[in-house]
Amino acid sequence: MELPSAVLFACTRNSIRSAMAEGMLKYLHGHKIYVDSAGAREGEIDGFAIAVMDEIGIDLSRHRSKTFDDLEDSSFDLIISLSPEAQHKAVDMTQWMACELEFWNTFDPSIIQSEDRESVLDAYRKVRDELMERIKNRFPLHMTRDT
Repeated sequence: MELPSAVLFACTRNSIRSAMAEGMLKYLHGHKIYVDSAGAREGEIDGFAIAVMDEIGIDLSRHRSKTFDDLEDSSFDLIISLSPEAQHKAVDMTQWMACELEFWNTFDPSIIQSEDRESVLDAYRKVRDELMERIKNRFPLHMTRDT
């Protein structure tokens, strides 16, 4: 099985889930795959996302959230949507392009309302760990890419 050459992760605001997924795939596969992320709406990188990714050695502090309209490149082999809103945008985008589309409905940890910082961080860690598992399964390290 071969790796796709270009992957887009998409979620609602490109502030947590898709930013995490982009960082993970880049961390695991380096420059073997062009990886980007976008949101259905404008957003800013989430501080809790930065914190839990830092725990596993992935730096999101320089991530700049963007929308589908902000994408510099729209030639992707695979778009993975992580929220229903992003899935609708991705379906619209792929009507005019040959591109695989996958929907990984992923919990939005920003909806957790708690005064306890650790409870909030645990919700973000759970999403991070689930995404990492799915990414490792979907893009195994032993896959190759023809160059």
